[in-house]
Amino acid sequence: MTWLYFDWSTPEQGGRRSNWVRSWTVWKYFKDYFPIHLIKTWDLDPSHNYVFGFHPHGVLVAGAFGNFCTNYSDFEELFPGFTAYLHVLPFWFCCPLFREYLMSSGSVSVSKKSVSHVLSKEEGGNISIIVLGGAEESLDAHPGKFTLFIRQRKGFVKIALTHGASLVPVFSFGENELFKQVNNPEGSWLRIVQEKLQKIMGFALPLFHARGIFQYNFGLMPYRKPIHTVVGRPIPVHQTLHPSPEQIEELHQTYMEELRKLFEAHKRKYGIPEHETLIFK
Repeated sequence: MTWLYFDWSTPEQGGRRSNWVRSWTVWKYFKDYFPIHLIKTWDLDPSHNYVFGFHPHGVLVAGAFGNFCTNYSDFEELFPGFTAYLHVLPFWFCCPLFREYLMSSGSVSVSKKSVSHVLSKEEGGNISIIVLGGAEESLDAHPGKFTLFIRQRKGFVKIALTHGASLVPVFSFGENELFKQVNNPEGSWLRIVQEKLQKIMGFALPLFHARGIFQYNFGLMPYRKPIHTVVGRPIPVHQTLHPSPEQIEELHQTYMEELRKLFEAHKRKYGIPEHETLIFK
């Protein structure tokens, strides 16, 4: 507890990553199990900082972890000169010991102070990865669904403007295919309970299931479905220390348009029917 007291702010100050932990052989098996792929569509300038908006949340955000929190992805080869920071709920850094394990992967808090710290690097080369849909979106992570909670998520736009960090939409095809969920349509008693618990605890409790170790009918192991995380084109952002609501709204609309274009341009490659499209909430 004494250590926790003195180390409390570390998750908001860049964390404490460990190449040893990120290089554990288990992460190679984790990546190859699905498998997880990282696809670059545009070159990024390592003298700048970037905000990656990651979609969708899915149940466990496996694509974000596999690509940005281990040394077995193609991240360093595709984006040389960059350091990636996956931002997660501050709640997880309140848990003794587990917080050390989490930080060792390169994860940091998603608080405003933490994101600002990452984007404040003057020489550039930092990438903040934010799963914008958050816990709420995980409740809609059903196979074949593409519902994103983004219309009211504008804090990332404001912080990008404040620091002049370019916005990059990222879509992880296959993320929602890893688990099935108990049916929980909006308005159902289950969804109401889940949403109330999410507001109280800060994280959601989706009732998910998939396969077992030696059988495919039921269990908590994710299905072996390929994940293709596609990094889109950066949206240039001019630094504005005190952005107006109009500036935030304009950039937010541009981001959603670029995200939709990214999805439409790549969906056929990954087996998504032509008629399917993103639903923004």
